Amino acid sequence: MRDIPAPGAVVFGDLGEVEPLSRKFGGDRGTPLDRYYIESFLQRHAEDIQGRVAEIGDDVYTRRFGRARVVISDIIDSPESTNPHATMRIDLQNENAVEGGRLDCIIVTQTLHMIYDVRGAISTIHRALASGGVVLATVPGITPIDAHDGPEKWFWAMTQSAARRLFEEKFGAAGVEVKQFGNVLAATAFLQGLSFEEIDRERLDIVDPLYPVITGIKATKS
Repeated sequence: MRDIPAPGAVVFGDLGEVEPLSRKFGGDRGTPLDRYYIESFLQRHAEDIQGRVAEIGDDVYTRRFGRARVVISDIIDSPESTNPHATMRIDLQNENAVEGGRLDCIIVTQTLHMIYDVRGAISTIHRALASGGVVLATVPGITPIDAHDGPEKWFWAMTQSAARRLFEEKFGAAGVEVKQFGNVLAATAFLQGLSFEEIDRERLDIVDPLYPVITGIKATKS
């Protein structure tokens, strides 16, 4: 147990201002800290990224972690998106917008918190998966709000228990695995906009369940 400084003895230094060091999740200082956790989660489940795979927004993680195991790669975006690479333009809140049982894996990183009807989105994902198919999703916990999109497009932050219960409603308890990442150091650094490269990796790997930064969810359709 470390010694706790007496009240008034804490030195805030560069973190003592009301303006963060970065409003771009630390991306203008290096690698955004949350990306380390997201990519660690996907690496852990890389073998599940295979066959017919769809990813939100682009196929960067499909190619990086799926490699030769991927047979077909789709990119999901909203109907109003101008993304020229999108192959599936759907509203994830509309379960009937997708062909049922088509996909072996869906990668949904940092997306569900920007969908108001999150239960509807999970139902759509479940419908799109083939039997035995897997969704690999990540959601934010303690986080800044994206300065580009603003608070009007940012609906949720999730605890580990909330993420588990939401996915268990559709996939069943046996089909859901949840992994939390983060601690008070990681949460403080992320809120301030420090980058991954500025924090010791071993300290980032320590998990404190009271300070969730990212939660990863693997859900398998039975």
